[in-house]
Amino acid sequence: MLRLASVLRNPFSFLFTRSTAEEQVVAYLTREHRRGRAVADIFTDRYVQNRLTHEQQARLLDRPELVRVLGEHDVAQAREVFSRPR
Repeated sequence: MLRLASVLRNPFSFLFTRSTAEEQVVAYLTREHRRGRAVADIFTDRYVQNRLTHEQQARLLDRPELVRVLGEHDVAQAREVFSRPR
């Protein structure tokens, strides 16, 4: 019943939720970047490719908390990868 009440309070709340897969990939990106790997290289890993679509991966780069952790320069380089035609 509690879940129904929360849905009735905010019927569009599902639009703002993040998937568990996205959160796992964010943790993976952060961990690998701290080990010294480039963000663009991490996005080519099978772990990331198997969990998120190309659009979901690109959307991760718009998350302010992730940009703070990874750094503007590295995120800009990764965005170039996503802007190239596939």
